[in-house]
Amino acid sequence: MDATQQTKKFSETFQKVRTEIQKVIVGQDDVVESVLIGLACNGHVLLEGMPGLGKTLLVKSLAQSLRLDFSRIQFTPDMMPADVTGTNVLTDSRAFEFRRGPIFANLVLADEINRATPKTQSAMLEAMQERSVTVGGKRMPLAEPFLVMATQNPVEQEGTYPLPEAQLDRFLVKVLVPFPTKDELREVVRRTTGNELQEALPVAEKEDVLEMRKTLRQVQISDEVLNFALSLVVGTHPTGDGSTDVARKYARYGASPRGAQSLVSVAKAHALLGDRFNVSKEDIKRSLKSVLRHRILLNFEAEADGMTTDQVLDQVLASVEAKDRDPIRV
Repeated sequence: MDATQQTKKFSETFQKVRTEIQKVIVGQDDVVESVLIGLACNGHVLLEGMPGLGKTLLVKSLAQSLRLDFSRIQFTPDMMPADVTGTNVLTDSRAFEFRRGPIFANLVLADEINRATPKTQSAMLEAMQERSVTVGGKRMPLAEPFLVMATQNPVEQEGTYPLPEAQLDRFLVKVLVPFPTKDELREVVRRTTGNELQEALPVAEKEDVLEMRKTLRQVQISDEVLNFALSLVVGTHPTGDGSTDVARKYARYGASPRGAQSLVSVAKAHALLGDRFNVSKEDIKRSLKSVLRHRILLNFEAEADGMTTDQVLDQVLASVEAKDRDPIRV
C-alpha cells in the first residue's frame, strides 16, 4: 500500500468513527477529534471541563463504534490502587486468583482523576505509561489499543489532589471542554428527553486502530518543520539557547522532551487528516496548545498579570515565527 492509499485509509477510518460519534454527541467537535487523535497516536487525553458535558457518553460511543472494551472509574479520595488495577483473592479452593480491575479495558474513562490520592494516581499513571500492571510481583500487560481519557473539574478544588507536572506530562494532549451553545444545548435536551435515543454502531475494528498507528509513524517531517517544532518547545523554557522573552518573564519550567515527541505525533495526525503524508508548519501550529498547555509551569508574575499558558504559547509562537522571518537574528 503506497503513501496515498495509506493516507486515504487513515482519513476514511477517522471520519467514519467521528461521524458515528457525532450521531450521539452534540457539538464538541474539537474534543471528539482530540480523543480520536489520542487513540491514533497511542497517547492519553486529559479533559478539563464542568460535569455533565457528555464525557462518559463520548468514550462509550467511541468504544461502541470500534467494538472495544470500555470501563469507567469514578475516583474518590478513599480509593486504593487495587481498586484500579485489581487484586489477588483467596478462592474456596484455597488458591489465590487475580480479579482484574477496571484498568483492564481498551478505553478507560478516569473521571475526576484529581480526586484520587497520590498513591492511587501513581498506580493509574504507571499503567498508562508502562501499558501493564504489577500485582503480587506478577506483571500483566494491558490489551492494545489502550486509551485513558481522564477528566478534572477546573472549578471545584476542595478535596482534590492536583496532578504534579511530571504526571501531567504523561498525557498526550489536554483539551478544554467548553459549555455548549444555546443551540447545542437545545439539541442535547431534545435528544436526551425524547423517545429516540441514538447509539453509536460499529463502523471499524481494533485492527483498524492499530493500522492507523502504523500509518501515522510513517508520515514524513522535513528538517525545517522539525526545527520549527523544536524551536517552539525550547522557546517555552525560561533559560537556555532559544528561550523567548515571554518564557523568561512568565515561565518557571518549560515543556519536556516528551512534549516535543507529542507535538510531532499530533501534527502527523493532522497532516493525514489533511490528505498529506508530510507534516507542515500549520500542522505544528494547530497542535501547539493542546499538546503543550499542560507541560508549562508558570510563575507568580504570570498569575499576577493574569496570563494563561495558552496566552504564553501564543507569544512563544509569535516570537519563533518572527525569528524565522528574520534570518539575521539569532
